[in-house]
Amino acid sequence: MRKLFLRIAYAFTLVPPIERQLHHRASHVRKHGALLFVRTTNTTSDSEVFMRRAMELAIKNVRAGKGGPFSALVVKSGKIIAQGTNLVTSTNDPTAHAEIIAIRAACKKLKHFELKGCEIFATCEPCPMCLGAIYWARLERIYFAANSADAAAIGFDDSFIYSELKKPAETRVIPAAQLLRKDALAVFREWELNPNKIKY
Repeated sequence: MRKLFLRIAYAFTLVPPIERQLHHRASHVRKHGALLFVRTTNTTSDSEVFMRRAMELAIKNVRAGKGGPFSALVVKSGKIIAQGTNLVTSTNDPTAHAEIIAIRAACKKLKHFELKGCEIFATCEPCPMCLGAIYWARLERIYFAANSADAAAIGFDDSFIYSELKKPAETRVIPAAQLLRKDALAVFREWELNPNKIKY
């Protein structure tokens, strides 16, 4: 456990700081719709504070034995709205990733299912599940420190899941079969006709 912690701590010291104003000077930018997904080598004081705070939480999480070496913060208007750490092993919940925990807490605090105007700071590049949650929550920007290759080097390899998503459902390692599509479409019709539905 000590060796794992030392590797994590050392890796964090090598991670380039993340800055708030990314679109002019980012070293790596991937844009999906309105969401900017970035890794950069530049710095500003505010973003360093947020990312270092997230790293502190991640290291504390490792020391406490609560889960993996990951943490995330949701920030709005320069203030931390919510935070989360990986609690997979301590809660026996495979969905309890840091980003998911932080998003749930932020939505609860803001009393809304969308986090428009918010940014997320994650100590590692989000996995497919967390990336999906970020999109559904309508967060405006992602900042991350370690990348997916760094995570894979210590045993957290998301590349397999990403590769599975590219395959037809029936050819994936966990096979999927479609059943009762017409019945499902009837359920969708109920939703379409419901005048009181809240779209999201």
